[in-house]
Amino acid sequence: MDRRTFVSLTGGVAGALSITGCQVTRTLPEAKRRPRVRMTVGTQRSPTTDEMLMYFRRHGVEHICGYPETDGWTGPRLQQLRERCELHGISLDMVQFPFMSSSHIDRADRKAIMLGQDPERQKEIDEACEIIRRCSEAGIPAIKYNLSLLGVLRTDPTRGRGGTSYSTWRLVDADPNIETRAGEVAADEMWERITYFLERVIPVAEEYDIRLACHPHDPGVPPEGFHGIARVLGTVDGLKKFVNIKESSHHGLNLCLGTAAEMLENPAEEIHDVIRYFGSRRKIFNIHFRNILGRRDDFQEVFPDEGDMDM
Repeated sequence: MDRRTFVSLTGGVAGALSITGCQVTRTLPEAKRRPRVRMTVGTQRSPTTDEMLMYFRRHGVEHICGYPETDGWTGPRLQQLRERCELHGISLDMVQFPFMSSSHIDRADRKAIMLGQDPERQKEIDEACEIIRRCSEAGIPAIKYNLSLLGVLRTDPTRGRGGTSYSTWRLVDADPNIETRAGEVAADEMWERITYFLERVIPVAEEYDIRLACHPHDPGVPPEGFHGIARVLGTVDGLKKFVNIKESSHHGLNLCLGTAAEMLENPAEEIHDVIRYFGSRRKIFNIHFRNILGRRDDFQEVFPDEGDMDM
């Protein structure tokens, strides 16, 4: 796949539908339309402080995913954050939901959405919808999030070039007998929880013209699951099912190329079809430009220039 094809497949999308959803009211002017997004290089390192923004600018970074402070999720505070970025010549293109991160469920601050616990689940969804509205008011066009119970699974790190340490996953070295507060969660139950969330937040994202980008499960595990939990977003087929749950230009992926490669037996050959599938459907909202050495169930995260994929 050449660079021109890659860019054409991963370009941004624009436009909005108007469908009612969670307990929020529309304030976005009809005439407000954001320009079509082009592909840019950015970062998502936190915190989003003046010191960090100057660091980004020195290294030529002009687009970021930002991390508001704990008390920074009001509309005015989000707008101030965007304006602070702009003062440094940086575009705040996306933020991470303050919950629904890649944390393990046993360490997560908010648990109800992924545990399917009502009425707490609906309260968390209402809060997510309110954050969507506030981001729209502040001029922040996208939010990334995770729908995970097990978080990021890794075994002991391995030595890398120049004295570095590589994040590593070897299924054969992992303890399969760990219980979590989630108990056993079969694939059907996991899909029900994911669908419940999407059916309530995507209409609000459409209304307020906010793209929601979900990160895949990292890493994929055997089809029967791990620690009693099915990792339904840990396969390419699972991601295809995910993007088709709701037909919307505001529902897509934070496509981590490293995580996608971790789902494959031959990443160097198979990754191109993954990019083509989701890119041609305009479902790639942002990319984590990672590389690995290895394959499904046995890999190291490495520098982009030394992995199996030609990046």
